[in-house]
Amino acid sequence: MSRLQTRFAELKEQNRAALVTFVTAGDPSYDTSLAILKGLPGAGADVIELGMPFTDPMADGPAIQLANIRALGAKQNLAKTLQMVREFREGNTDTPLVLMGYFNPIHMYGVPRFIAEAKEAGVDGLIVVDMPPEHNAELCDPAQAAGLDFIRLTTPTTDDVRLPTVLNGSSGFVYYVSVAGVTGAGAATLEHVEEAVTRLRRHTDLPISIGFGIRTPEQAASIARLADGVVVGSALIDHIANASTPDQAVEGVLSLCAALSDGVRKARVSS
Repeated sequence: MSRLQTRFAELKEQNRAALVTFVTAGDPSYDTSLAILKGLPGAGADVIELGMPFTDPMADGPAIQLANIRALGAKQNLAKTLQMVREFREGNTDTPLVLMGYFNPIHMYGVPRFIAEAKEAGVDGLIVVDMPPEHNAELCDPAQAAGLDFIRLTTPTTDDVRLPTVLNGSSGFVYYVSVAGVTGAGAATLEHVEEAVTRLRRHTDLPISIGFGIRTPEQAASIARLADGVVVGSALIDHIANASTPDQAVEGVLSLCAALSDGVRKARVSS
């Protein structure tokens, strides 16, 4: 089994959801970002999404847009992001790590080279926001052939006619975007999320992770009762944006991660 399959299977046995954390590689600097990355598993992150900086992150709200700008300003690029994964793997061989971003940097890097180096570095899966299933042959198929999971985004506007197409070739988990909008937007109602999870389960056996708009341990716990995974990004990145020093950035992200993890771990415990 892949690291993602193993992690979700372990958590299912424990009757709890995964905490999936997102940070942008190189934000605010390579060294600080690497310190955050290395600290996340110990702070309770079960799965890590690492953003590949890009000038035009069209699905992302202001917090992650600014994170991309900070990272690019610090000279982060795809080669450095893959190197960051290698350094992370020197001390952690268990935590699943997924690269998330857009196709342009991968295309410029060269798809075969990117897939080979991502696999060698210890990447487990890819979320590429702007690669629809109609273009599976360009990235999804060769990535999966190399052993990388390809994780699809589904949204409130993905209807039952479209869902089978979107889920075709999906692996790892399904990322449900709970609001029609950009990252960091307002949270969906629990009733809406419950209906969405029920509908998705009719179409797939993959674990379902919910993201966009989750900021607090209480919100994370509420989602953790309904889904297999809870994705938090903008709330963590806000701590980097508001930090005065690198140490403050690391401490802020990891302390929120620990609080979110506590909420997720206690979510299904009987009172």
